Amino acid sequence: MALTRIRDTQRHPGKLLLRTSAILTAAALGLTACGGDESAEGDNGGGGDQGTEFLTIATGGSSGVYYQVGATFSDILSDELGSDSSVQATGASAENINLLTDNNAELAFTMGDANAQALEGTGPFEGEARDGLTAIAGLYMNTVQVVATEASGIETIEDLAGRNVAVGDVGSGVELNAQLVLEAHDMTYDDLNADYLSYAEATDQMANGHIDAAFVTSGVPNPSLTELGTSTDFIIVPITGEGKENLLNNHDFFLEDEIPGDTYQQSEAIETVGVMNHLMVSSELSEDAVYDITQVFFDNLDAIHNSHAAAQDITLEEAAEGLTVPLHPGAARYLEENGVDVSGN
Repeated sequence: MALTRIRDTQRHPGKLLLRTSAILTAAALGLTACGGDESAEGDNGGGGDQGTEFLTIATGGSSGVYYQVGATFSDILSDELGSDSSVQATGASAENINLLTDNNAELAFTMGDANAQALEGTGPFEGEARDGLTAIAGLYMNTVQVVATEASGIETIEDLAGRNVAVGDVGSGVELNAQLVLEAHDMTYDDLNADYLSYAEATDQMANGHIDAAFVTSGVPNPSLTELGTSTDFIIVPITGEGKENLLNNHDFFLEDEIPGDTYQQSEAIETVGVMNHLMVSSELSEDAVYDITQVFFDNLDAIHNSHAAAQDITLEEAAEGLTVPLHPGAARYLEENGVDVSGN
């Protein structure tokens, strides 16, 4: 499947006490979805037996898209299911996968490449493959955005050699992408001065002249880059030619993508690649619980869209596209009932 789209630690506490009315509402929803079974207790043929009473959503840095979408979804889960829901800022994909598999989070946002490495036991999961990873849906494309200050003179990926480059938080999806993009251009961290910085830190250092370039893999536009543009001239470095072909041919999770003209300071579209974002769910949750969570997510898609511009690309129709892990049985049941082809998942 090839998609082309034109166009993340502080913990926010959830509600500590559940009102009686909220509990009754959640129970009623569970009975409706299960035809009389209890969603919080029952397992309708897949997943575990955990319900929706307590839901922690692992996101990313507090300035990123994951966090903003996650905070909105947390509020929705609290309102619609009566869940004691909280959102947790993290180092993003790799940390989120560990939180899920260690049963320290019930929901998480990840990128498709991190999922693939977790299943294979490669990258940050070297020798420690993770089993039981399941998704609720594919969300929107995370676009690989390599940016450089105009003053640096950097124009290509190869020009990053010998320069000060921010490559994302250690183990984040951004950092995983940075490694692979460099590899596709016959480069490694040994060829540059790598700094492990968040989006906000990277753009601050670019504005101060301490960093020449940064890898930013996120939805478009990225708020930190938009803010950077108010004080610092920068360019988007294209990922094209043989390097791009190496990424697409060697890694199934990379998809063709581009950054539309006028997104930041550039007038024309910039060629690059992207990776599908996933809404992940713990396999410890029951099928019926995940069915309810999936239904609430898509029933409130307008609010999700309003949480961030990048989230506007999330659709029910493409929820099974670009996935690198299986759908949770509860999510698959909901999607199939609503006309989504889940045969490949």
